[in-house]
Amino acid sequence: MDLDQLHTFLEIVRLKSFSKAAQTCYRTQPAISAQIRQLEQELNTQLFDRFGSRISLTTAGKIFCQYAEQILEARRRAQDAINELEQTPRGELVIAANEATCIYVLPQVFSDYRKQFPNVQLLVERSYSSRIVDAVLENVADFGITQLPVQERKIQVVRIHTDEIKLVVPGGHPLAAKQSVTAADLVPYPLLLPKYGTTRARLNEWLEIVEDDLQISMELDSTEMVKRFVEAGLGISFLAVSNCAEEVAAGRLAAISLAPEPMIRRLGLVYRKDKALSKAALGFIDVVLAHAEKSAEPPPRQMRQTVR
Repeated sequence: MDLDQLHTFLEIVRLKSFSKAAQTCYRTQPAISAQIRQLEQELNTQLFDRFGSRISLTTAGKIFCQYAEQILEARRRAQDAINELEQTPRGELVIAANEATCIYVLPQVFSDYRKQFPNVQLLVERSYSSRIVDAVLENVADFGITQLPVQERKIQVVRIHTDEIKLVVPGGHPLAAKQSVTAADLVPYPLLLPKYGTTRARLNEWLEIVEDDLQISMELDSTEMVKRFVEAGLGISFLAVSNCAEEVAAGRLAAISLAPEPMIRRLGLVYRKDKALSKAALGFIDVVLAHAEKSAEPPPRQMRQTVR
């Protein structure tokens, strides 16, 4: 049974004639007669009583007519809803991101998006960086925002943000006045390190030269905890400058570049290459890119050398 058969059946009922229905359906009369025979065989019942050139519905035909009308009406409503979706997108989008991104990147992006797409619900799947790409691959999330690089052929990556990972210390700390620090400069001080993730892997590599002499005091999985613990004098740590700008501006923290080269962090918007993107999803990409362009600043000369 298909929708075309239902349409033909209802046209015959409406016009009370196979020949007239053949004209409105742009088919020959034998063709629509064959459609009705197939329908009757599938339903295992007779739908029409035939009296010469006159026809009428059987009892089964009258019952089936009601359901055929409901089915085609449901199809029309579905098509209307889809057409309306193109004009006024609705539904939901799930974005996977870590805590710092949720706090320092997404609020303004979400605000701008909601102004353009008020009927789309945005949901955050808070996740660690190692799980963000998996969430997108498994269709748990429509989009992810994560630190680059991402080595996954099924994922489309759009770079949206660049900043620097710096050493953060309390405002009055002995290292606070330095322009940059080497790994050896940190040996005398207790360290608060991220528990895992891309930044931790990069820091492990940078600290490798003095790893046997380091004082690792704590491993933390929260940007906010890192800031509060550093302010309280429990150790020194590392943060992206965009995640501690307010505290640095207020003098509660100082941020110092790592030497011999700055450690540059790049964030990307990621999504599946093979996933059909709705108008709502395409709109989210546009808003993220617009926000990234608006907030972008030319990197310093030393940073530009690193980015190349």
